[in-house]
Order: sequence, then structure tokens, then C-alpha cells
Amino acid sequence: MTAEEEAREIAVEAYVYAYPLVLSELTRRVRVGTVPETMNRIQHRREYVDAGFTEVVRPNADTLYSTLWFDVSQGPLAIGVPDSGGRYYLLPMMDLWTDVFAAPGSRTTGNDAQLIVIAAADWQGQVPDGASLLRSPTAVGWMIGRTQTNGPADYRAVHQFQDGIQVCPLSQLGNRAYEAPPSAPSAGHWDLRTPPVVQVEKLDAQEFFAFFAQLLQANPPHANDYAIVHRMARIGLVAGKTFSLAALPPAALRGVAAAPALALEEIKNQLGAGVRSQGWRIRLTAIGTYGTDYRMRAGVAYAGLGALPVEDAVYPLAFADADGKPFASEGRYVLHFDADEIPPARAFWSLTMYDERQLFTPNPIRRYAIGDRDPLNFNADGSLDIYIQQGSPGAERESNWLPAPAAGTFTMNLRVYWPEASLLNGKWLPPAVRRVG
Repeated sequence: MTAEEEAREIAVEAYVYAYPLVLSELTRRVRVGTVPETMNRIQHRREYVDAGFTEVVRPNADTLYSTLWFDVSQGPLAIGVPDSGGRYYLLPMMDLWTDVFAAPGSRTTGNDAQLIVIAAADWQGQVPDGASLLRSPTAVGWMIGRTQTNGPADYRAVHQFQDGIQVCPLSQLGNRAYEAPPSAPSAGHWDLRTPPVVQVEKLDAQEFFAFFAQLLQANPPHANDYAIVHRMARIGLVAGKTFSLAALPPAALRGVAAAPALALEEIKNQLGAGVRSQGWRIRLTAIGTYGTDYRMRAGVAYAGLGALPVEDAVYPLAFADADGKPFASEGRYVLHFDADEIPPARAFWSLTMYDERQLFTPNPIRRYAIGDRDPLNFNADGSLDIYIQQGSPGAERESNWLPAPAAGTFTMNLRVYWPEASLLNGKWLPPAVRRVG
């Protein structure tokens, strides 16, 4: 192997390893630039996101989000959660590398009121009696809370639950007069309008790796990352040191410069990972807690930053019809579930439409997902048909209609929240989507 080939190989591995950290931090900076009152303040979406939402690819239209970008470098953060009254919710906590280190909520901690304390990994101190202590591997992290929402008519009840979630420094617990200070503006040349995933893809090797090296100072690698950490040092990627592509020997420079395009191809190829069945791809392992599966971690970040562990939700991806052909916007399709094939969810399920950008697409009824909380019409035998097409399938079928984009190709995600064992063990698989016109 030549010096150029070796440098290119290491740089591709380093890019894949670094991608989630770079993407999540850029996402944070764009958010802070757009909404200065971001850090250590919980922010609630009061309505479903729509076709104008570009902050995160492959968003859901099932829940109202409650997001919290936290920084516990100066001390722990306390999160008070009210009794949900039996409503399903979850509050997954991600470090900046996108690993989920805790997922409080209905499945794990129940629906009763609770007090959660997030602290840095090395924090020494006591938490109030009855509180749960969660240690974040990185000082900065992201909570992407989701609360079950049964359509717009349910907004008011969900808002009451959201408003009951209180966040403050642990040192200010009980101080009702406390107000979080504005977030410090983030340095950099980041575009506040272009989706972060697109901005990362445009970074060249110098820009990407210099940003990554900067982030390594405050976001140390996980303990099991020692192998890739030693490999990266051979191309000048060391925590606490400025990265300079120009300082590398000519052969290494050429190799590293070529890495981003090759690494992005590897990352995008992860969209094909998982079990394949009748035009669907299903991942049942390594989501949310990745270990050293850096390709999977990067692929999930690219496809949908903030994806949940499989115990909380499984996202089968429909990429082709029953004949193996990509979905075309001009086509008419039907997804038929026999009575015993209805998605096995302990919470709820939905089917969501995405255009070529992995985002929602405008449609005349503003419907981006359809599922068991909608007034679906079942067939006499208990089976269910979902109609997937641009135009209305007819008034009598519109309750079961998922609109397709006006142009181009599309994909769909089936979301099964709190899946039953039959899905987690692979015994249940979704039926094929058939083209009918």
C-alpha cells in the first residue's frame, strides 16, 4: 500500500467516525443561530412539523417534539417531568456523538411524575431523593422528546403535558424566579437556512477535519474508540491540536483530500443496511447504541439524526415496490395489511412519506403520515388498505390516503413505537407495497 493509499484509507475511516459529531454540532449551531434562547431551555413544537421543516431529515408526524440542547459543563441540569396520565412519551438523551445514553419515558420509567438530573461524566455531588442521575458522556448533548399526539384535536392536552416539563440547573431547583441566560452565539460561517446535512456534505477535507479536531477537545472519544484514535493520529488528527491539510506530506495530502467523497459514499450505502424483505429494509440492531459500528452510526445520522433505539421504535424503510422498482410519484400504490399483519405496536404506528430530499412534501390535504390514530376504514375481514398516490383515490378512500410527491421518486418509513417482540425478533415483516397504476 502506498503512502497516499494508506492516508486515504485512514481519512475515510476518520470521516465516517467523525461524521455524527460534526453533523450534530453543526445542527446545534444552526439552531442557536436561529433561536438564541436554546441552550439549557426546553423548546416545544406545538404543532406537527410540515413541508417547510428542514432542520432534521426524515422527521415524524406522529408526536409533538420537546427538544433540549443541554450543556452540563458548569453543573448538572434538573428536568422535572409531570405525570403523563397514561399518555405515551419518551425523552431520549444523546451525547454529541449521537449515542443514546438514556431514554426515560413510558417504556422504561413509566408514566408517573419524575425528576431527572443530567450531569457530566466526572461530576461529583448528590441528587435529591427520588431523582434519577443520568451521566452524559459529553458535556453538550441533545434530548429529543416525543409525546404521542392523536391529531390536531389532541394538541391542547399534549401542550399541558409539555408545559409541565420544567428545566433548570440543579443548583436552582425550587427557584421559581430563575431564567436561563441567552445562548452565546456560535462562531463560524454556517448557513442558518440550508439543512445541516447538506452543509456538512459541502465541506472539503480541510474544513471538515479542522472542525472535527476542534470538537474533539470538548468531546472526547468514547473509551472503546482507542483504535480509531490511534489511526487518526497518523494523518494529524489529534484532540487539542489544529488540523492542517497543507502540513501533510504531498502523498498523504492527496489521500486525505480525496476522503470526503469516498466516505460519504460509504455513509450513504448504510441506507441499504439491515434485513431486506419485499422492498423494505429493517434495522433491528445497533441503532442508538453503536459501540464501534461507526458506519452504522454515521448512516443513521445521515438518514435521520436522533433515531431511537429499537426497543423504543423500529423504522422499516420502504424503498421499492413489490416488483423491486423505486417508487415513482406518478404511480398509484396500495399497502395491504391482512388482519393478522397490522404492525405490532404497544404504543402506536404510522407510515410517513418522504421526497427525494428525505423531507415532507407539500400536498393538498397536508397529510405527511397516516396510522392507527387516524380514522382509518378497515375492510370487512379486518384487513387494511393504505392508498399511496398523488391525487385523491376517491372520497370513499381518502381516509386511507397517503399523498405522494408531485414529482420525482419517494420513500416511506413505517414507524412502530414500543414494538412487540414479534417485530424485534424478526418474525413480523411488513407486506410489499404493490403498484396498481
